[in-house]
Amino acid sequence: MKYSIFSLAKAALSGHKGWTRAWRDPAPKSHYDVVIIGGGGHGLATAYFLANEYGIRNVAVLEKGWIGSGNAGRNTTIIRSNYGLPGNTGFYEMSMKLWERMEQDLNYNAMVSQRGIINLYHSDAQRDAFARRGNTMRINGIDAELLDAAQIRKELPFLNYDSPRFPIMGGLMQRRGGTARHDAVVWGYARAADQRGVDIIQNCEVTGFVRDHNGKVTGVETSRGKISAGKVGMAVAGNTSRVAAMAGMKLPIESHVLQAFVSEAIKPLIPGVITFGAGHFYISQSDKGGLVFGGDLDGYNSYAQRGNMPVVEDVCEGGMAVMPMIGRVRMLRQWGGIMDMSMDGTPIIDKTPIDGLYLNAGWCYGGFKATPASGLVFAHLLARDEPHPEAARFRLDRFRRGAMIDEKGQGAQPNLH
Repeated sequence: MKYSIFSLAKAALSGHKGWTRAWRDPAPKSHYDVVIIGGGGHGLATAYFLANEYGIRNVAVLEKGWIGSGNAGRNTTIIRSNYGLPGNTGFYEMSMKLWERMEQDLNYNAMVSQRGIINLYHSDAQRDAFARRGNTMRINGIDAELLDAAQIRKELPFLNYDSPRFPIMGGLMQRRGGTARHDAVVWGYARAADQRGVDIIQNCEVTGFVRDHNGKVTGVETSRGKISAGKVGMAVAGNTSRVAAMAGMKLPIESHVLQAFVSEAIKPLIPGVITFGAGHFYISQSDKGGLVFGGDLDGYNSYAQRGNMPVVEDVCEGGMAVMPMIGRVRMLRQWGGIMDMSMDGTPIIDKTPIDGLYLNAGWCYGGFKATPASGLVFAHLLARDEPHPEAARFRLDRFRRGAMIDEKGQGAQPNLH
């Protein structure tokens, strides 16, 4: 069924009894051309682009729980392309352009809202760094505006402009940035992939890899039986190290918890996305009225989807520093996602040293905003056995070659990226 105002009106006249399932619930087949491990945004987007762009439809997406139950449903929904290093600029701008046409491509309301993002700066040095990044963005055809304190005050009059410790001197704005509804993104890609013949198999946990006498991966062992495959792609975010270990691989990735928070609903206040430059705090407001915010990682390795109180306190301190009125709002809920942190803060999209096994990992903080581009370039890799031009720098061997893409300049410390 194609969604439109006409299908909605027709369904309303029949008491909404004629809606069909958004996607099937098939039993796994014995063989697929491509098996994708991970039913989050990246895995489902990869399956969609394999079918839609490359004509490969005998594809299965395997999810150990329900689709979107991992990081795809546990993020703060921000989309942006305000990156400054070669490799990142083109990739994330491609992702932004895919966001802008996603709802038409998928025939699904992903609630993409380009309300803008402002990165505040609080010192001369930070202003200069943001100016360099903004100039790089503009050279690459990406929108960017460097705003002074008066312009920020006009856009965001409710911030704390009287703080002597963290003076708000201005900000870097990307008006095309914003937010999207994370669940709707998952559902939209699932529905569109299913319509093109992809099997989405939920409650199907991968427990091992099947390999031939040469060591090539020829399938997967799952909780629902063995499935053979021409190629196997991993898109499992914070569980990458665990799944890779089943194939005997040790990757340059650490798993860390990243917490996020939602407040009670309040009247419209925050027009877009705001990030605090003197700490690590970012905030937006959902369509329901809740304030959605987050900050730093919990600084220890973990596979738990929950965090600890010190980071809760740190995030709230950042919010209070930039907008003290947030202290009057009650927190509604909190959750944690497992971040696959690479050594340079940049993703890895590449063939692994094991024939037949492909990797999509190391997304750090950037996973959600990269969803459409990640799916497209990973599909290209699986279909063509060569990297997409926009992902050519995201190779696994870049650490050996010394070709890291360290956007934050923090060095080889995953917990700082």
